[in-house]
Amino acid sequence: MAANLETLKSSLRIDGDDDDELLKGYLSAATSYIKQSVGDENGVSGFYEMDGVSDLFETAVYALAGSYWYYRTSITSSTVNPVDLVVDSIIGQLRGLYSQKQDEVDGNGD
Repeated sequence: MAANLETLKSSLRIDGDDDDELLKGYLSAATSYIKQSVGDENGVSGFYEMDGVSDLFETAVYALAGSYWYYRTSITSSTVNPVDLVVDSIIGQLRGLYSQKQDEVDGNGD
């Protein structure tokens, strides 16, 4: 199951469809960011749909897209972290899993 607009809207408590295009863009940007941070699917086919990976990946996408939504204005009164700690932590976990699966694909696994 891929990250979807309705789940993102529900998690952000957004009713209506006025901002759907903006939110779709945030989902796309978050998905791209995380995949580029972890690794592309050319190295490990179907990696982001694997058990133990798909839930982490979706959680990171929703968390990052939510951050994009929350910090969508350039003028804020608080400090903004470029990548929130939840997303950073999950990206680290996904990198480890990706590396492990890459080793298995390359025949370097135990």
